[in-house]
Amino acid sequence: MRVVIYARYSSDMQREASIADQIEVCRRYAMQQGWTLTGTYSDAAISGASRHRPGFLKLIADSEKRQFDAVICEAVDRLGRRLADTSDLLDRLTFHGIKLFTPQLGEITTIHVAVMGMMAQMALKDLGEKTRRGQLGRVLKGRIAGGHAYGYDVVAEKGKGERGLRRINPHEAEIVRRIFKEYAAGASPEAIAHRLNAEGISGPGGRPWSNTTIRGQAGRGNGILNNAVYRGEIAWNRCSYVKNPMTGRRQARPNPRDQWEVVATPELRIVSDELWNKVKDRQEAIRKRLPESLKRGAASPSADGLNDIRRSRFLLSGLLRCTQCGGGYTIVGKDRYGCATRRQKGTCDNRITVTRQEIEGRVLMGLKDQLMAPELVKEFVTEYGREFERQMAARAGDKALLDRKLAAVDRRIAAMVKAVEDGMYHASMKQRLDALETERAQLLAERDRAASTLPPIHLHPNLAEVYRRKVAELERVLEHGPDRAEAMDLIRSLIERVDLKPRPDGGVDATLHGELAQILALMESADPKCQRPGARPGRQLSVVAGRGFEPLTFRL
Repeated sequence: MRVVIYARYSSDMQREASIADQIEVCRRYAMQQGWTLTGTYSDAAISGASRHRPGFLKLIADSEKRQFDAVICEAVDRLGRRLADTSDLLDRLTFHGIKLFTPQLGEITTIHVAVMGMMAQMALKDLGEKTRRGQLGRVLKGRIAGGHAYGYDVVAEKGKGERGLRRINPHEAEIVRRIFKEYAAGASPEAIAHRLNAEGISGPGGRPWSNTTIRGQAGRGNGILNNAVYRGEIAWNRCSYVKNPMTGRRQARPNPRDQWEVVATPELRIVSDELWNKVKDRQEAIRKRLPESLKRGAASPSADGLNDIRRSRFLLSGLLRCTQCGGGYTIVGKDRYGCATRRQKGTCDNRITVTRQEIEGRVLMGLKDQLMAPELVKEFVTEYGREFERQMAARAGDKALLDRKLAAVDRRIAAMVKAVEDGMYHASMKQRLDALETERAQLLAERDRAASTLPPIHLHPNLAEVYRRKVAELERVLEHGPDRAEAMDLIRSLIERVDLKPRPDGGVDATLHGELAQILALMESADPKCQRPGARPGRQLSVVAGRGFEPLTFRL
């Protein structure tokens, strides 16, 4: 039997060696059973509260391909701390005929998952409650519940009985006061961040300053301008955090004010109440003007509230990268992309921007130009038919082989039954007959799978024309069509990133990476008949900001 091992650790009490220890325990168990170990999956320092773990997801994906017959893990809670996730995994494995084992319990059943999974989930909840209790205790003593706030030094290391105790760092405190004064005087968070970075002043954690580091979100109390500890008070429990089961990411939800725990800490005060109130008054004034600013198409305001606005999801959002600094290209004006690092931190000198319609149009134009070639559509239909016939022939061969094995097993069973009828019975014959019946059942199941793996598929007689029409409508669907979200997700899944490199003439060269680039390059290079007139080998999109696009080229 082919088996794989899954291992995971997440607690502070564990370490990297825990993965190796778990694998060794499971490996020995596999050897004792006489199984063949074919691979391992692991997730180091990742909580089992989320199913969005690379190793765990890879295990599920490979199980669907039936790459193994069983999974071994040290304990059920290593698979996850949520009963729903563990139960779902067992259901998936069972559907694919894959078993689950632990060295202590042997084969894991639904009862094991129900009991052990519930205990793991309760333990996770209990751990969270104890953590909150510990944080509350530190807050009531006038200590910071967690994290390292800029402007303060840690007095005692973890484990010395003084967790959360801080003292003011004079140099950083002066920077905090400067930020408050400049913002109260009318400077934007972007301008403040630019000046601090230009002067070589490091931000929190030694990183460059950005507008979001300064601005933060007032509702969550984060960012330099919203951290109440600077005015001499600790405000704890301002937010609750819930994990989105679809993405595995935590989301903050502000709590009502009556649920906050506010403790005065005058020894930690850095800014005066007068300065604090001036900043709050300016934030409130900008917040009230925010909707009108957005209606006028202004760039993102420098006030809290921006992060609460749900922007439209564009085709290339999050996929554009500035080659000069490695940062992202984001919307910096109405439908215009620019270097986010330059805008937020001022540490990149890339001034070139490009409109959303231009960069999206060029990517889609390359996609449509190549995919609409009639030679490609015809070749696809022909090759698809050949591959389908090949796989059907292979399945037929597998079924014929299974039929021969099944006939041989039936002959052996019939021979043993005949021997028993003739009086030649021995106790060992029952065990052998049971083994043959089990083998026969497995062969029948495999034959049924081989016969049903590839159901007949009939291609539309006018597939080429339907395909051409769909591709021609692609841009319209992405902009206004009812299937916009689905089409956009599909194309985005084919794009790893688009590198934008500024040119001396004021334009940018856009280089496409990912499966879409490979598809387009393959189309250009595989058959000369499929190449566009004047195209050069490669996969680089040439964009001129403000005056359209130069001819599309694909360079290898």
